[in-house]
Amino acid sequence: MTKPVADTPVRALGVVTCSALVVGNIIGSGFFLSPAALAPYGYIALIGWVLMAGVAICIALLFARLARALPSVGGPYAYARQAFGPLAGFVVAWTYWISMWVSQPAIAITFVGYLGVFFPGINHSRLLTTAIALAAIWSVALVNIRGVRSAAIFQNIMVGLKLVPFIAIGSIGLFWVSPANLALPPDLPADTPGGLGPLSALFAIASVMPLIMFAFLGIESSTVPADNVRDPARTIPRATILGTLICAAIFILCTITVMGVVPRAALAASSAPFADAASLMWGDWAGEVLAAAVVLSSLAALNGWTLVMGQVPLAAARDGLFPPIFARLGRSGTPGAGIAISLVLSSLMLMLQASGLTALVGVYRELINLSTTAEMIPYAFCAAAETALLASLARPGARAHRPFTLISLIAFIFSLITIYGGGAAAGLWTMILTMLGIPVYAMMLRRTVSRDGAMP
Repeated sequence: MTKPVADTPVRALGVVTCSALVVGNIIGSGFFLSPAALAPYGYIALIGWVLMAGVAICIALLFARLARALPSVGGPYAYARQAFGPLAGFVVAWTYWISMWVSQPAIAITFVGYLGVFFPGINHSRLLTTAIALAAIWSVALVNIRGVRSAAIFQNIMVGLKLVPFIAIGSIGLFWVSPANLALPPDLPADTPGGLGPLSALFAIASVMPLIMFAFLGIESSTVPADNVRDPARTIPRATILGTLICAAIFILCTITVMGVVPRAALAASSAPFADAASLMWGDWAGEVLAAAVVLSSLAALNGWTLVMGQVPLAAARDGLFPPIFARLGRSGTPGAGIAISLVLSSLMLMLQASGLTALVGVYRELINLSTTAEMIPYAFCAAAETALLASLARPGARAHRPFTLISLIAFIFSLITIYGGGAAAGLWTMILTMLGIPVYAMMLRRTVSRDGAMP
């Protein structure tokens, strides 16, 4: 039986769309609720933003270099597998996949939180909040299952519509900042490691790093669907660096504005901090415009991550490391079955978290700590893999690659620090979910060896 035409990848993504994928995935839920989650830390949060922006740029340079050397579908999975072999590739694919389906509920919660600006009653009903979040997740999935072109068009439109209001907040809004709102609080949060000791500020910075790094997750987005990118060796590095620089500038300026305009107590309790800041500066109409922009941005992030979420298990399944169902492409050329399985897990995670926590920001914080901790594992692997990967790809007579050892080291160290900052609960859940992958790897390894007589 011949394979359907859909098994041939559609190269529909250029520099603009890949940059929009990076910007759309980065400027998502991690940004729009972070001022509320970071409010108790005062200006320490701003130090964390500047620090993590530098780290994010280092990671972007790392992924740009890896993508130029190996423009393969799967992104981080492909790099780890090439450098360290199938087991490392599986661990990266598994934890990266976990981080993606865990992040979808956090994005959907942000969507509902800002939708509450227009329909205030929805944020007071746990059942209604969960139902709307699930509807958003699955509606966007249908767009992706229709095909890469549909997802690309949707992404470009959403990213274009959402950027203008945030550029206004991060530039004009600076004139409304009150320095008193940015002062260090008298007491750091009770769960900050180190308590009120002399190292409490340093521990506080470590504690905010997962909250901030979650906002930067997506740096590698354009590396994942490499089969669908035109001239991937050139397009992916450009889009990765350009998208990250745009996001870093918007993040820092907008965070200064929101934290400097909204009083700390009100900000910590807010489910729509950007809308609240805009309302205080320019009136209710501005708050509604910002809320609409965040709603669109959340849809763009859901769309972008859904696109990426199907590609990583697709690459692993092609190599015999994930079950074959993840490698199936539908008529539109997208891994619809893999997307559906991933979003079933997202839906279960959303319902599980929503059943035990009543506050939107509380659910959000739990989800992002887990998602960030899980995604730092692939980042650490990729940082460690750079030199080995470039050496493995070296050809006689080829121009020698000079490893960016400093950039790799920075990315690796801060990945580990961020895992530490995520806390014991997120670390434990990440370990449990990672261990659940061992039977899958053993099953796929046995299947491949019995069929081919060789390791995958």
